[in-house]
Amino acid sequence: MMTTRQAAQLIHDALAAAISNDINRAVELVTQLVTDSDATRMYSVCTAFAEAGHRALRYTFGDKAPRPENGDFWIVEQLEEGTLDAAPAQAFASRFLIAHCNGDQASTTAQYETALIAGPEVFVGGVMRLVADVAGLARTAIKELEARES
Repeated sequence: MMTTRQAAQLIHDALAAAISNDINRAVELVTQLVTDSDATRMYSVCTAFAEAGHRALRYTFGDKAPRPENGDFWIVEQLEEGTLDAAPAQAFASRFLIAHCNGDQASTTAQYETALIAGPEVFVGGVMRLVADVAGLARTAIKELEARES
């Protein structure tokens, strides 16, 4: 199993590749993380990606960002009812990220365990979707930063 430092570098590199739309490289790095990590390490990996997404969301929304400590919560809105249920990997990514953003450790853990039990297609696909979603949030935050600096 890789060291914590190596895992941290792969997390950084995977997110950087995804943000720059180097999808093949991002997939390669996430695959390496999944292959060389146990379930406990992968939970930490998912949490690290989710934290990057949370920071991007807080930056993008600024003072308007929900504050769970004040009773406000992040939510997932579906354009059509059942959309997430039809896409288990995306459901994991969205629900894990939102649970993390809300500081809901029990739901974060439950989402992770559900994806892990569902098998490699849902689990690995879910981690890939999480990285892609966080990269999209980071790109939005970068655009917001550029707009503020203009």
